[in-house]
Amino acid sequence: MEYVVVGSDHSILIPDLARFRSGIGRLKGLRCIHTHLHGEPLSHEDLMDLALLKLDLMLCLDINSKGIPADLYYAHLVPRNNSGQSWIVEHVPDIGRLDLNFSEFIRDLETELAKTGTSLGMEEKERAVLVSVIRASKKETEESLEELKELAITSNLLVVDSIIQRKTEGNSRFLLGKGKLSELVVRSLQAGANLLIFDGELTPAQVRVLTDYTETKIIDRNQLILDIFASGAITREGKIQVELAQLRYLLPRLITKNTAMSRLTGGIGGRGPGETKLEINRRRVRDRIILLNKELREIKKQRKERRKRRRSMGFPVISIVGYTNAGKSTLLNTLTRSHVRVGDRLFVTLDPTSRRLRLKEGEVIVTDTVGFIRDLPGDLLEAFAATLEELHEADLLLHVADISNSRLEDQIESAKKTLNSLDLTEIPTILVLNKSDRMNKTQTAHLAERLGGIPISALNPITLSGLRKAMEDIIF
Repeated sequence: MEYVVVGSDHSILIPDLARFRSGIGRLKGLRCIHTHLHGEPLSHEDLMDLALLKLDLMLCLDINSKGIPADLYYAHLVPRNNSGQSWIVEHVPDIGRLDLNFSEFIRDLETELAKTGTSLGMEEKERAVLVSVIRASKKETEESLEELKELAITSNLLVVDSIIQRKTEGNSRFLLGKGKLSELVVRSLQAGANLLIFDGELTPAQVRVLTDYTETKIIDRNQLILDIFASGAITREGKIQVELAQLRYLLPRLITKNTAMSRLTGGIGGRGPGETKLEINRRRVRDRIILLNKELREIKKQRKERRKRRRSMGFPVISIVGYTNAGKSTLLNTLTRSHVRVGDRLFVTLDPTSRRLRLKEGEVIVTDTVGFIRDLPGDLLEAFAATLEELHEADLLLHVADISNSRLEDQIESAKKTLNSLDLTEIPTILVLNKSDRMNKTQTAHLAERLGGIPISALNPITLSGLRKAMEDIIF
């Protein structure tokens, strides 16, 4: 079936294009042809519409004062190239000289665009573009985007591009200007991306507006972290805590059709139900939250009983805390000769693990906990309250940090901020600078002295003697 939409001399009303074809490397199968009466080429607005709507072609035909066709200009999007071009504008002095097999041309163009989506054997992974819209410095922005990339990789996503928008004026509704928005659409198309991840928290309204403009699935940093927790939860307790955090995040976003919810909901609120269905979903979510809170209260009671039993045995408790992927679980394994699951990625540990450790002066209980991260979502902190309550029973905290990380001091401060929010600043704390095997001795000594920490390599038991001595001095 073919569609023709006719506009006036001032404007044209373009209908909802969601029903038209879409996919990696696919254009809309639509082209816009219009006239210019004053000899002007394609305007900036024409090119923005070409990008935002992912049209096959944007064409304008100049009509002279006698009403006779003159110059013809047409533009089309292009695959990614070294020049960074988003489109190419062609000029034909006379419409009679236009020689273009349009169907073949578009078929070849889509083939080139689609190649980016199937290269390197990554067809099974979602392809993501990272987007940062902040007022921070260039260094802070780059570091934040690098951390977002690590989160995306942990969530089994393939990061294909990143875009930074320096925000100078508030535009809370659209977040991005039209020019940057069109650049985002084109670069996503060129990279074969089907997911946009924003480095920050988006409001439900922002997600809807951005989804409508880009016709691409949109999630924010908080949702990505929730997705990682959901895939990593193993125990019943962990799954309950993660589901509770997800539902709290989802509830205010159950408003209208929203493709961004699919990574969390498995369909709830993501299939465009009517208003009645949405109300039913909201009620179900609220009911589920009440039920999960009840189950967590039971878990809280059970944990309290276990802590009482531990206290009755007279064992001091040492809790390992710190930024995610700093090596906390590896340290627990080495200290206690255990085999807790570890991995070189973020948030491997979600469920607290306790093991006995024999020191010279007696036995202690060492507990590993969930890792922290910059601006950890409040819904997660609230949902994991039962787990994090364990920290309040600790006699000593081992704050583990990755000494080889370029964001070392920021990560230390971020972890301290989280500990402060949990009212844990009164508990004695040892700063443990892990992964010293990745640094030279001079650098390690300098950082350890400046930060007041104990350098170790959690993979090498020989390096832990100083830490064990410090633990004994405080505990006994």
